[in-house]
Amino acid sequence: MEKLQVGSFESASRLVVGTGGFRTMALLDESLRASESSLATVALRRVEPGLKGSVYDLLSTLGFTLLPNTAGCYTADEAVKTAELAREAFETNLIKLEVIGDDVTLLPDPSETLVAAHALVKRGFEVWVYTSDDLINALRLEQAGCVAVMPLGSPIGSGLGVRNPHAIASIAERVEVPVLLDAGIGTASDAALAMELGCAGVLAASAINRALNPVLMAQAIRDAVRAGYAAAQAGRIPPRLQAEASSTSLGRPDLFAN
Repeated sequence: MEKLQVGSFESASRLVVGTGGFRTMALLDESLRASESSLATVALRRVEPGLKGSVYDLLSTLGFTLLPNTAGCYTADEAVKTAELAREAFETNLIKLEVIGDDVTLLPDPSETLVAAHALVKRGFEVWVYTSDDLINALRLEQAGCVAVMPLGSPIGSGLGVRNPHAIASIAERVEVPVLLDAGIGTASDAALAMELGCAGVLAASAINRALNPVLMAQAIRDAVRAGYAAAQAGRIPPRLQAEASSTSLGRPDLFAN
C-alpha cells in the first residue's frame, strides 16, 4: 500500500487513532499496537507531557507521531492560543484544528474554523482541519493552506457512519490535499466505505475506545482501511439496474450443438 503523505508527515498506515476515552492505559497501549498506526491525536487539556506514565509517555515509547488537537475550542482565538500551547508542549508544528459551533451536536463552526486556519498557517503550523461535509468549506480550507481536510461522516462519537457518501466522495475528488474522514466511524465497514469513496485515510476514536473489545476493533478497522484503499485503487464495477452475466456465451458448446 502506498504511504500516506500529509505535509511533512509520512506513514505506512492510513489510520489515525484517537487516544481519549479508553478505560485503562493498558487497553490504550494494546489498542494502539493492534492498530499498527503511527499517528495519534491528543488533546492538550488531557495530557501532561512531563508526567511519567501519561498518554504522551506511552505514545513516545511506541514511536507514535503526535497530532495535538484544539478540542473544546469554540472561537478562532481560543483555537489559536491552544495550538500555540500545544506546539510549545509537544514541540511539533502539526495541529488538528477543531472549532466547535454547537455544544450539543459538536458540529464545526465554518467561519471561525476558516479564520483560525488562516491564522495558524501564517504562524507556520501544518493544519489538519476538522470540517463539515460541505464541499465549498473544504475548498476554502484547502485554499487557506491546510495540509489535510477532515470532513465528518456523521457527528462526533455518534457511530452513525458515513451519512452522506456523495458529499464525502465529492470532497475527496475535488480537494487536492489529502482528505481523511474525521468523525462518525462506528465499525470496520464504515472505515472501508470512507476509503472506497476516495479518502486518503480515516480517524477512529470512539469506534475503538467504546467497543466491547477495543483491541479487536482496532484490528478490524486497521484491516478495513487497508481493504477499502485497495478496493478504491482496484476500481469497482458500475452499479446496474439489471443483471448481467459474469461469463459470456462465447465458446459454450451447448449453444452450437445440432
